[in-house]
Amino acid sequence: AAMLAPGVCMNIISARHSKDGYGTVSNPEKFLNQDFQQLKEYCLIRRVRFIDDMFPPDHRSIGRDILQPADLVRVEWVRPSKIVPKPSFIVDGVSRFDFGQGLVGNCWFLASIGALTFQDFILKQVVPLEQTFDEDYCGLFHFRFWRFGKWVDVVIDDKLPTINGQLIFVHSKNPTEFWPALLEKAYAKVCGSYSDMNAGTPVEAMVDFTGGVHMCVQLSEPPADLWELMCRAGQAKSLMGCGTPQGTCQDSGFIFSPQGDSLGSLSLQLLGNMMKQLKKQNQKIQSRNVELLNKLSCLETSANTVLPNGLVQGHAYAVTGVREVLSRAKAERLVRLWNPWGQGEWSGDWSDRSSLWQTVSPQDRETCLSVCEDGEFWMTLQDFCKFYSDLDICCSCVDFLDGSSSCHWKSSFHEGRWVAGISAGGCMNHPETFWTNPQYRVEVGGLQGGCADSQGENNMLVSLMQKPDKRNRRLVQNLHIGFSVFEVPKEYRAVRGKFPAVFFGRNKPVAQMDRYTDAREVMQLLSLKPGEFLIVPSTFNPNETASFILPVLSKAETHVHESSGGNNPEQMETEKPSAQDSAADEDNNRTLFRQFSDKYEEVDAEQLQSLLNGKILRGDLKSGGFSTDACRSMVALMDTSITGKLNSEEFVSLWRKIVTYKDIFSHCDVSRTGTLSLSELRKAIMASGKTISDDMLNVMALRYGASSGFITLENFIALVLRFDRMSHLHNQADHNKTDHIRSLPALQWMYLVMYS
Repeated sequence: AAMLAPGVCMNIISARHSKDGYGTVSNPEKFLNQDFQQLKEYCLIRRVRFIDDMFPPDHRSIGRDILQPADLVRVEWVRPSKIVPKPSFIVDGVSRFDFGQGLVGNCWFLASIGALTFQDFILKQVVPLEQTFDEDYCGLFHFRFWRFGKWVDVVIDDKLPTINGQLIFVHSKNPTEFWPALLEKAYAKVCGSYSDMNAGTPVEAMVDFTGGVHMCVQLSEPPADLWELMCRAGQAKSLMGCGTPQGTCQDSGFIFSPQGDSLGSLSLQLLGNMMKQLKKQNQKIQSRNVELLNKLSCLETSANTVLPNGLVQGHAYAVTGVREVLSRAKAERLVRLWNPWGQGEWSGDWSDRSSLWQTVSPQDRETCLSVCEDGEFWMTLQDFCKFYSDLDICCSCVDFLDGSSSCHWKSSFHEGRWVAGISAGGCMNHPETFWTNPQYRVEVGGLQGGCADSQGENNMLVSLMQKPDKRNRRLVQNLHIGFSVFEVPKEYRAVRGKFPAVFFGRNKPVAQMDRYTDAREVMQLLSLKPGEFLIVPSTFNPNETASFILPVLSKAETHVHESSGGNNPEQMETEKPSAQDSAADEDNNRTLFRQFSDKYEEVDAEQLQSLLNGKILRGDLKSGGFSTDACRSMVALMDTSITGKLNSEEFVSLWRKIVTYKDIFSHCDVSRTGTLSLSELRKAIMASGKTISDDMLNVMALRYGASSGFITLENFIALVLRFDRMSHLHNQADHNKTDHIRSLPALQWMYLVMYS
C-alpha cells in the first residue's frame, strides 16, 4: 500500500492540536519545531552556547539589498557580552525611548514596538521578561508572535550583526540593553531575514503582537465618532499606529537629511559612535569606510522626504496617547505620536516648542509637555486627520468598538483556500465563476438585554486575511482581496452546499468591500439584522490560488459554517436504466468476464488492464491508458476475499461502476476534449451521487490531475472508484463500530485515503 501523505497527516494533527489548545498564547506552537526548554536543557547540560542553525549568523539571515557585497563580508556576528562588558536584557523597565532604528527599513515594526511598550499585558505575551544574561544563560532567547491564526514560540541565539563593534540594526539608547535587538532578530527570523522586514505597515506587526482584531480608519474620511473611538481604544488594551501619505519619487539617488532615512539609517548617534570607534582603534579610514558611512547617513529618498513641518512622507508612526485640554476656554483634542527614528518631530501647532502650551493649565503642561528631541510630539485631531492617511487599531478585545459595557463581542475563526479552477472564482465581475468561491453561512441572532438597548449601528466585524505560501516575506505577493455579504431568502434556507450562480444573479449583496485591496488583511464593520447570511470571500481576479483566514466577530449569538459540500441544485439528472436493460447489461458483463477470466474463473490486474484499454478506451492510449498499478489498485478496492484477483460477482460489480463513470465523464466533458476541467470534475463527482467539499476537490485534483490541471478518463474512473469505496468503508465502520477507522472523522479519513 502507498504511504500516507505527510502533509495531509500533519494537517490533521495540526487541526487536532488546535482543538486541544495548541497554538494558543499559553501553549504556542514551536516555530520550525524548535523547543525552547529542550534546547536550553541541552545547552546547560553540555555547557555550550546555543547557535541557531535555522537562522544562522551569516549573510543568509541578513538577506539581500541592505549591504553591498563588500560591506556584507565586514559584518561580524557577536554576542552582547562581546559588545559591552555587562549586557542586560532590560534596563530600568521597557520604554519606547529605549531604542532607535537601524539600517533595515522597518519603521513599521518599530512603531508597533513603541505602541507595545504601553501595554504591559500584551508586552509580556510577546517578550518573556524573565530572560537574563545571568542565571542559566546559554545564548538562547525566545519570543512569541501570533502568525496567521496561531501563536508561535520563536527561538533565537543572541549573536547580533555588527560592523566595527556597532549594531547595524535596531540599537538601544543604553548600549547595555538588548531586548529591542533580540526582539527584532526573532521577528526577522519569522519574516525570513532582516531584509525581509523592509517596508510595511504598523498593523502587520500589531496583529502579530496581539492576535487580535484589526480595524482601519481612513483619515481622509474619518467617522464622526473618531475621537470617542480613539479614547476607548486608548483605555482598552489596544495598539494604535498610523502612516503619512507616500511622497513623489523624483530622484533615484541619495539625498542627505539629518532627520533619518527611508531604509532606516544607523542614526546620527550610531554614526558618531562608529566614527569614534574607528578613531579609537587608530585605524586609517579607508575609502571603503567613508563610502559605507556616507551611505548610512544619506539614505534619504524622496519617497521619505522630511517635510517643512517636520513630518516624514511615507512613514509609520505610533499613536501613544490622546488627551483633551482646555486652551483659551476652548477644548482642544490632542493626539500624541511617536517617530520610531527616535528623532524628527512635528513643528506645527502644539509641537514641543509651540506657544500654545502657554495657554493651558500648569498641570496639563506638566503632564503632557516634554521639550526634547525624542521623536514624540502632540498635534490636534484636525491636523492628525489632515496630515496622516490612515489609523490602525488592534486589540485582543473588541468591546472598545462601541463602548458598551453591556455588550460582549463573540468571535469565530475560519480557515479557507482559493484554488484555481476549483474555488477561485474572482469578484462579482465574473458571474459565471463567482459562485465557486468559498461560501460561509452565518446565522445572526437578536441582541439580548442591555446590549439590545444600547446597540450601536454596527453589530458585526468581518475580517479577511491572506496567508502566505512562502517563508520569505519579501517574496509574498499579496492578491487583491475582498468579500461580499448576501442575505439568504427563505426559499434558499433549505439549500445545502454551495449556492449556485443563479442565486448571485438574482440577489444583490447587502454589504461588500468598497474596493479590493492588495493588503495582508481587509476588514469591515457591518450592521446586520437577525437572520441568515452568506459571506463570500474572493480575490479580485479568478483563478488565483491562496489561503486565507476569516475571523467573524459579532455582538449577537452567531453560528458560522462553511458551505461547500452538499448537493448542488443545478446538479444534472442521470438517466436510470430500466429493469429489462439492467438484466441485459448484467448478462453481457458476465459474458465479458468469462471471455477474459482464467481457468479458475478469476481476473487479475493484467487481464483487467487489457480489458479496460481495449473496451473502455477502445485502444485510444494517447494519455497512456490504464496502468498496471492503477488496475492493481482497482482490484484491491473490489477484492473482498483478498486473493489479488476478482471473482465473477466482484468483476460484475466493478464493471458496472466503470461503465457508469464513463457515461458520467462523457456527459460532463462539454468541451469534448477527452478530459475534465476542475469545474467539470465537480459536476461529474456530484453526478455520481457524492457530495464534495472544496478541500476534497483540491486534494483529488492534486492527486489525480495532470500538470495542466485536467483529468483524463482513466484517472477519473480511478478517483471516483476510490472515493466511492472508501466512503462506503467508513460508513460501514460507523455501523459496525470499527474503532480503528471510526477514530478518524469522515472528512479526515477521506483526506488520508484520497491523497495516498
